[in-house]
Amino acid sequence: MATTQSHAPAKKPARNETIRNIAIIAHVDHGKTTLLDAMLRQSGIFRENEVVADRVMDSNELERERGITILAKTTGVHYQGVKINIVDTPGHSDFGGEVERALKIVDGVMLLVDASEGPLPQTRYVLMKALEARLPPIVVINKIDRPDARIPEVLDEIYDLFIDLDATEDQLDFPVIYTNARTGIAHKALDDVSANGSKDLRPLFDVILSGIPGPTGDPESILQVLVANLDYSDYLGRLAIGRVFEGTLRLGDTVGIVKLDGSLQKTKITKLYSFEGLKRVDETEARPGDILIIAGVQGITIGETVTDPETPRPLPRIQIDEPTISMNFTVNTSPFAGLEGTYVTSRNLRERLQKELLTNVSIKVEEASGPDTFKVMGRGELQLAILIEMMRREGYELAVGKPEILTKEINGTLHEPLELLEIDCPETFLGVVMEKLGSRKGKLAKMVNHGSGRVRMEFHVPSRSLIGLRSEILTDTRGTAIMNSLFHGYIEWQGDIPSRPTGSLVADRQGKATGYAIFNLQERGEIFITPGTEVYQGMLIGENARDKDMDVNIVKEKKLTNMRASTADDAIRLVPPRILNLEQAIEFIREDELVEVTPKSIRLRKKILKANMR
Repeated sequence: MATTQSHAPAKKPARNETIRNIAIIAHVDHGKTTLLDAMLRQSGIFRENEVVADRVMDSNELERERGITILAKTTGVHYQGVKINIVDTPGHSDFGGEVERALKIVDGVMLLVDASEGPLPQTRYVLMKALEARLPPIVVINKIDRPDARIPEVLDEIYDLFIDLDATEDQLDFPVIYTNARTGIAHKALDDVSANGSKDLRPLFDVILSGIPGPTGDPESILQVLVANLDYSDYLGRLAIGRVFEGTLRLGDTVGIVKLDGSLQKTKITKLYSFEGLKRVDETEARPGDILIIAGVQGITIGETVTDPETPRPLPRIQIDEPTISMNFTVNTSPFAGLEGTYVTSRNLRERLQKELLTNVSIKVEEASGPDTFKVMGRGELQLAILIEMMRREGYELAVGKPEILTKEINGTLHEPLELLEIDCPETFLGVVMEKLGSRKGKLAKMVNHGSGRVRMEFHVPSRSLIGLRSEILTDTRGTAIMNSLFHGYIEWQGDIPSRPTGSLVADRQGKATGYAIFNLQERGEIFITPGTEVYQGMLIGENARDKDMDVNIVKEKKLTNMRASTADDAIRLVPPRILNLEQAIEFIREDELVEVTPKSIRLRKKILKANMR
């Protein structure tokens, strides 16, 4: 008698309905961190009388000052018996490495868009990454209280953006919520907005539970935990933040870590934590879908898999976009070296950059020409400027060179990075902006007039054209332009692009700058320093109005005589100096100049200090 073989259908992985993992994605300054604040407050994470700072997730000092998110951070809240893990991601494309890692450990995204500005370039960037990863979106239109809010038009623009990014039918069927993050109110429909139909964020929490699927995974399967982020604790050493995809991880387990080179490192789990609001809570086990912190694992890094040591099963590695810009970091060699900083040697510099590589996957470091110089490559000027600013606050002294573009050879021809640049400015400055970008090899791709007196333009422009562009555009438009850019691929080398047309005013001796000398030099160009500033030979003290560098005596004092004219001691009138911040200084310098960065000062200087050697 023939036996028939039965084919049982493959078992679908069970969903864990007690967890939701979601990332908040948005353009910079559209209110992600503020909305997250309100969600934390309303979910009862804080005690009734607890004093909590605004933008509580931006814990880094620089983030709080600049009002931007630099590092992706995770938090957890509870709603109706469900644990919601929320990852707050940066909006700047310079920190794209942070965004890509965050999307690896979530099951859905919350796209936040400003009710007046609509989708901007970084909205496009993070949404593209989320749609590629097939993550279901929830759209949140924020700042509905703005007097210039244009909610229906912005919703149409969001649909256009989804279609433009080849979203699937399922992804286009997204729920929309209307919020005012500052007051912590969410509405399900536009009619509710005008009727004030809600008093809290409950509609948003409900949509997260219904619109984002619970995580899948078999607790009995072989363990797979992907490390997506790193942190550091002075007590516990390196902390790995990851998500359990399969199996169960228990405290005290011996596990294998599949390294990036394929080798296996055995170790014991000594501490497990999960996220509750801003706190870390001790855990004894983690099941599929849990996002947690693993402590006490030496040398663990991003993209590695924690798995079973006997039958290791690694997960695919995290792919990060290539760096497009590089800067040389070198030891400070000016006459004032070592006066203000604690860490001044090349060994200090090397150790600090190696430490940065442990947690920052989107930068690369190579030894450059000399023994004291390091080539640091990253995604953009802002990312490298933030790194330099963090180093100077930690007590480092260094000098940095002009940013350079990283080129690629494709099919035997030289290619350079291309950016999608979006500029929003009043109509009156349209001509100035077009002229400025025309000279920098920018090509206009799209122009939209919102009818509010402002125009939005999209250009395709080589990345190197953006170096120094922001400050020029802001000057030309009297500070009214909004500028955003996004990496857009590679283009054939575009030839010479004009850089700063002016020369520098360079101090020809050491001493203290005097008001008398500054007064006499004002007509030659724009001055960067105030009277009493200590200067040295070769230091830049201003911008020459002509295209040549000029060596000047900025420490010259007025000769005193015993003859006194009636007007001799009239007060001299000084034009206020242009004090450059770090980004402006980096944008200003030429190839033969450096920015000297110390904990207390930012100085500009020539690479070769002595005039007769230049």
